[in-house]
Amino acid sequence: MNKIKKPSDSLTIMTNIVLPNETNSLGNLFGGELLAKMDRCASISAARHCHRRVVTASVNHVSFDFPIPEGGVVVLESKVSRAFSTSMEVYVDVWLDDPIEKKRIHTNTGIYTFVAVDEFNKPLPIPGLEPETEEEKRRYDEALRRKELSLIFSGRMALEDSVELKKLFDI
Repeated sequence: MNKIKKPSDSLTIMTNIVLPNETNSLGNLFGGELLAKMDRCASISAARHCHRRVVTASVNHVSFDFPIPEGGVVVLESKVSRAFSTSMEVYVDVWLDDPIEKKRIHTNTGIYTFVAVDEFNKPLPIPGLEPETEEEKRRYDEALRRKELSLIFSGRMALEDSVELKKLFDI
């Protein structure tokens, strides 16, 4: 299971049209509906990376930058941004696609953490990840800072034990 994978190996693209029962009183896609779609897309990427069952460990960040209207075509693109020993971070980008006007608007971003598990829900080791593009390298580096920050906030790591955050804050 030590094979190094590329982010492109986990690329998942989902395309849906926003239906009336998925919208709020403003006629836009409910945030919760989008979160569910993002979680599904990200979980497929995570499973593609490790070829294991995966569970969502956390939703680390979600931004709602632009509304997605009823009838809009929503495109979700996800891929693993960093792999740790048993967990992986998955980045999800959401686009509003207008196939008639040939325009795409980036509407949302989400960062999820998944853990590969066995049939008893015990964590399993996963392959490493080697980013290729500049964006993938940036997201890869940022993932370690996010993980360390999360561990510090949860009390599972002392700031003194941090590698990336100490560099970032010159501690």
